[in-house]
Amino acid sequence: MLRIAVPNKGSLSGPAAEMLHEAGYRQRRESKELRIVDPANDVEFFYLRPRDIALYVASGQLDIGITGRDLLIDSGANAEEILALGFARSTFRYAARPGTVSGLEDLNGRTIATSYEGIVAKHLADHGIDASVVHLDGAVETAIQLGVAEVVADVVETGTSLRNAGLEVVGEPIMTSEAVVVRRTGADAEELKVQQFLRRLQGVLVARTYVMMDYDIRAEHLEQAVAITPGLEGPTVSPLHNEGWVAVRAMVPTKDAQRIMDDLYAIGARAILTTAIHACRL
Repeated sequence: MLRIAVPNKGSLSGPAAEMLHEAGYRQRRESKELRIVDPANDVEFFYLRPRDIALYVASGQLDIGITGRDLLIDSGANAEEILALGFARSTFRYAARPGTVSGLEDLNGRTIATSYEGIVAKHLADHGIDASVVHLDGAVETAIQLGVAEVVADVVETGTSLRNAGLEVVGEPIMTSEAVVVRRTGADAEELKVQQFLRRLQGVLVARTYVMMDYDIRAEHLEQAVAITPGLEGPTVSPLHNEGWVAVRAMVPTKDAQRIMDDLYAIGARAILTTAIHACRL
């Protein structure tokens, strides 16, 4: 039975459960449940603190887990990312009072406050910066005002919280993060159950990114239409009862669907429809 760690709370929890449900796995009904078994899929789910998941997976007690890339790196665990899931995206940046820090080299000799000590320490070491790192739990924006640090490192979305604290973002991003599937470093990534699990999640990712498009077009315009909707392996083309017309079906990127419909209509396509894809295997 495949043993999988899932976030029990926070910004990762809801989207992870939704993706697993879309992939056909049973999920817990109450937030108090810490473990459930899905016998139909031969899977056992453990609901854990997102920050601890990489450590459990690295220990070998659990086969794989869903956590944040930031939490994986911050943990220092002997685990590796094997699939990015596209949700819970964030960016980590340094911030300081205006005019005090202009670039990464200015961090030498400074004290940096952060909730992600592992990420910051690794980033500083990778760039040869000698600075002190102070670990704080929770919001770090006030660390400079209270004299705990000269620089902070934190998740930045709009930057509003930092500006409200009288700080500005400095230098390039430390890293970008999102939800990822992790596995113990060196474990057999080709193991059948793991590959089946990954295929299901990849199917959800594709289903969220593409729609199925159907339309009718005259045969003499088919090559133009195929150039607009090439599909993945090529579109499906079927003759219609009306001579000289064909029906075409192809997967197209959701974000481009409206433009593609306009382009098809311009070359004579009619009865253009899009349908959501709920699951797929490629």
